[in-house]
Amino acid sequence: PAIATTTALVTGLVCIELMKLVCGDKKIEDYKNGFANLALPFFAFSEPIPAPKTKMGKTGTEWTLWDRFEVNAGKDLTLKEFIDFFKTKHKLEVTMISSGVSIIYSFFTAKKKLEERMPMPMSKLVAEISKSDLPASSNYLTFELCCTEIDDDDEDVEVPPVKYRWRNF
Repeated sequence: PAIATTTALVTGLVCIELMKLVCGDKKIEDYKNGFANLALPFFAFSEPIPAPKTKMGKTGTEWTLWDRFEVNAGKDLTLKEFIDFFKTKHKLEVTMISSGVSIIYSFFTAKKKLEERMPMPMSKLVAEISKSDLPASSNYLTFELCCTEIDDDDEDVEVPPVKYRWRNF
């Protein structure tokens, strides 16, 4: 019986918050986090806090841990095209690209290896470097980037992760 009452309580609280979300035009203070312990009985509600914002370089563009750079070029970009995308669209010089534990690109990679990798599609590069096949159900790859601003190449710029669409456009 206790499981049913707890489930009913949680479902009710979730539905209330979903209704607020569906109705829209709400401030973050209008939503509530709930904690309930039916054994005591104890009910507590608190207001959620917004995710901390990080400023990106001199542009001052703000992002949170929930934000992503979304890259969907309608094709599987080569490594060179991927790097050029960030150079032209975001004015960022990419110094390193990683996917999981694999470093896909770095500025200190041997020149011969870079010449081989630059014309390769990103998906093939990830599969080759990680030595694993990409899942058939996956349409996206996630990359972590290290970047500097084009105008100021001494300072690293914190950027959000990249959600890269590589098939099923």
